[in-house]
Amino acid sequence: MSSSSRTLIRGGLVITASDEIHADVLIEGGRIAALAAAGTPAAASFTAERVLDATGKYVLPGGVDVHTHMELPFGGTFASDTFETGTRAAAWGGTTTVVDFAVQSVGRSLREGLDAWHAKAEGNCAVDYGFHMIVSDVREETLKEMDLLVAEGVTSFKQFMAYPGVFYSDDGQILRAMQRCADNGGLIMMHAENGIAIDVLVEQALARGERDPRHHGEVRKALLEAEATHRAIRLAQVAGAPLYIVHVSAAEAVAELTRARDEGLPVFGETCPQYLFLSADNLAEPGFEGAKYVCSTPLRPREHQAALWRGLRTDDLQVVSTDHCPFCFTGQKELGRGDFSRIPNGLPGVENRMDLLHQAVLDGHLSRRRWIETACATPARMFGLYPKKGTLAPGSDADVVIYDPRAEQVLSAETHHMNVDYSAYEGRRVTGRVQTVLSRGVPVITDREYTGRKGHGVYTPRSTCQYLNQ
Repeated sequence: MSSSSRTLIRGGLVITASDEIHADVLIEGGRIAALAAAGTPAAASFTAERVLDATGKYVLPGGVDVHTHMELPFGGTFASDTFETGTRAAAWGGTTTVVDFAVQSVGRSLREGLDAWHAKAEGNCAVDYGFHMIVSDVREETLKEMDLLVAEGVTSFKQFMAYPGVFYSDDGQILRAMQRCADNGGLIMMHAENGIAIDVLVEQALARGERDPRHHGEVRKALLEAEATHRAIRLAQVAGAPLYIVHVSAAEAVAELTRARDEGLPVFGETCPQYLFLSADNLAEPGFEGAKYVCSTPLRPREHQAALWRGLRTDDLQVVSTDHCPFCFTGQKELGRGDFSRIPNGLPGVENRMDLLHQAVLDGHLSRRRWIETACATPARMFGLYPKKGTLAPGSDADVVIYDPRAEQVLSAETHHMNVDYSAYEGRRVTGRVQTVLSRGVPVITDREYTGRKGHGVYTPRSTCQYLNQ
């Protein structure tokens, strides 16, 4: 490679999951070529055509968000971010890889669903992407297809204990899929809520005339999340399979994960910024404002937050993803006026995660390295992308964020880049902001200007979970 393809990032504090070091970073051919401690002869020998000054800034691996839903069909409408708008917003927020969910429709093949999602994403993404597969219809053909998908780099499968009649799988179907993953190396991701019981509570609430958004949280009880989490863990134990619980929101569910991990089971959990920073109080906002905060699992009373933060510190929760699934307030969330059960479930957040977690560092909830571990390194390892993604090391993709830890900003729909007409964090002041983002060495955000393009982001096949068989 000629030096014309080299970029040098000088003067920053490089933060990874394992280290903090004042170092210069040399990029060549889209990858990290070398790192050297600032002021050493090795660093002095670095030469490049493009030099980026990171003095006073952090130099971070690009964020890895392993739970997004671009263009997801739900409740008679579609998530409002396309792969183009959603991955551009991700880049603005310092996230350089997303893993989205392809959907199997009941009666159809996994391949058909995966092909449909490839068609949505290909040529449209600003940053790199991969896919998980939502398994809605466990049949013998489905199980065989799971082996084929693992072989081609779709190594994780999501099942739902919620949403009867849509995505729901019963315990027998879940067990069969888990047994298959025990054999093929795949990882089951579980939406753990007892959907059969929740549907009864929804019906009863509506019959009592309880129709406002706050009732969405009240019927989806924390105990029914904990019960489903426990059941999923024991089914995985019977199958001899690993398990990843998505969007953990409640103290009781964290307790189930903690118990299982204390038993030595290969069980993992993620939470999301909305559970760490928002609460059931938002669902109860006056008028129909609470609809903006309807997601599942739901926002919980504020007292659950302490258990989630503690779980992140003790590694009983390993990952912070967004479950980014935006629906506009006007025309989409409004579908549920007068009936909370018709409000499309989901929040926008792909652009806010890295900044909110930096604020959590300043607030004393997490260390800087744990911030990078939960947002970059562990999601990459969990889903077979490490060390290509999630760290800054020789040979890693040059997905790099220059981050200003002192810049202050106010989160707002006026200034965000997600294709949605409200912010779940409207008016919230945070300290820390992305300044420049490189994706495979190419600047996509340059000094707070978008310099990327759709189609730069490429599909990234994944290996199996890197926490197993070590």
